[in-house]
Amino acid sequence: MERTIPNLLVGAVDAAADQPWLSHEDATFTYEQAWRRIGTAAAGLAARSVGRGDLVLVPMRNTAEHLFIWLALMRVGAILVAANPAASEAEVNGLVDQTKPKLVVDDAEVVALLPDADCDAPDVRGPEPDDPAVLIPTSGTTGRSKLVTQTHRAYVMAGEGFPWWLELTAEDRLMTSLPLFHINAPAYSVLGSVAARAGLVLLPRFSPSTFLDSARRYGATEFNAIGAMIEMLMHQPERPDDADTPLRLCYTGPSPAESRQLEIERRFGLRVMCGYAMSETPYGTVWARGTRPYGTLGTIRQHPTLGEINEGRVMRDDKPVAQGEIGELELRNPAIMLGYWGMPEETARVIRPDGWLRTGDLVVENPDGTLTFIGREKEVIRRRGENLSPAEVEEALDAHPGVAEVAVVGVPSELTEEEVKAFVVLAPGADVEPADLHAWAAERLTRFKIPRYIELVAELPHTPTGRVAKHRLPRERTADEWDKESAGG
Repeated sequence: MERTIPNLLVGAVDAAADQPWLSHEDATFTYEQAWRRIGTAAAGLAARSVGRGDLVLVPMRNTAEHLFIWLALMRVGAILVAANPAASEAEVNGLVDQTKPKLVVDDAEVVALLPDADCDAPDVRGPEPDDPAVLIPTSGTTGRSKLVTQTHRAYVMAGEGFPWWLELTAEDRLMTSLPLFHINAPAYSVLGSVAARAGLVLLPRFSPSTFLDSARRYGATEFNAIGAMIEMLMHQPERPDDADTPLRLCYTGPSPAESRQLEIERRFGLRVMCGYAMSETPYGTVWARGTRPYGTLGTIRQHPTLGEINEGRVMRDDKPVAQGEIGELELRNPAIMLGYWGMPEETARVIRPDGWLRTGDLVVENPDGTLTFIGREKEVIRRRGENLSPAEVEEALDAHPGVAEVAVVGVPSELTEEEVKAFVVLAPGADVEPADLHAWAAERLTRFKIPRYIELVAELPHTPTGRVAKHRLPRERTADEWDKESAGG
């Protein structure tokens, strides 16, 4: 079988047609029923002359209908431009200008593509394994979205690998509330369930107060999470039935401290598995089967049937570092992205001519071969499972007529990862309050990019060449900063 997303689905339908697959809110679809809905949407796309290689922009909500649209796009060989449905109008317009899609599928178009009656799927030429499948927007250092161009092969290999790494079977039900416009939910949960012939539970969003009840309602046995999600669950009032769920596994990364992980596992009665990957390649690292290397990223992950297909090395100044020394993790495997769409220079910075991907993440190799995460070499803020560029936030705030200069940094969060803080120098004579700047940003940025903290300062530190010296900006809490949570924002 050629590794394309439609072929992976066909294999599951042939093997488990009547088995329940997708559960979303009050609806459940067997593999066969889902395949028919996908075929109906594919017919609608073909009627709009959408075919192989065409770009289609979809704000990907976590609904069964949006999932069917994505898989229908894959069936006709089109390329999904996966937009965040919470993106501002300016951000969506920028993405349209950047990609020039053949079709934009808004909510009304989703309904039109999925009428009540199923239609016969079109007889079209499907994709090849190395065809682009999805363009995944990710923040760039220039403030312009870098669109990770991922292939069918990468998604299928991730789906094939995920159940093997976590020891999942057809008896499992994978639950995800992570967004469909990222790579984790589609590649691991969606396609992982397909590869295992398992069930899939798609939640509209993450709600810490109802998450465990959802697991009980749908009989979920596994879920994927980011660190902040688990901490939000731990911050909920403890109940005597917290461990009384079908859940047995949680996949997350990076690994929490051993004591915290054991505390999480005791409270919820499950086992936590950790790994590391990125949009640029879903093949990173994972805890090897049967091991518990607390506090590490695990070892380089491999494919269940293809064997040793993934290489890893730790580099500094283009040379391998000795064990125990800090360096940048580099990876080379068949699931590495084709590049950043329309950005050859950005692509050349991260993919070497011999195929090695520079992750931009600093690690240390341990004596047992596991890797420990140290930090990110590139200036990207990680917040609530999202990567964002400070430059995007700075650009939005700098457009305010009362702002003379602004610098945005990541600061520690009580939920792990980071919060966004903006240091703002006001223009002379400007009468602007931090709350005004917060409202200004909220009109122009997706919610997760809006600064939580804003501090008005008289000046920013600069390097001799005139650049803002961000390393000299304080990361600890200050009495002068404005906090949107304390302000009720």
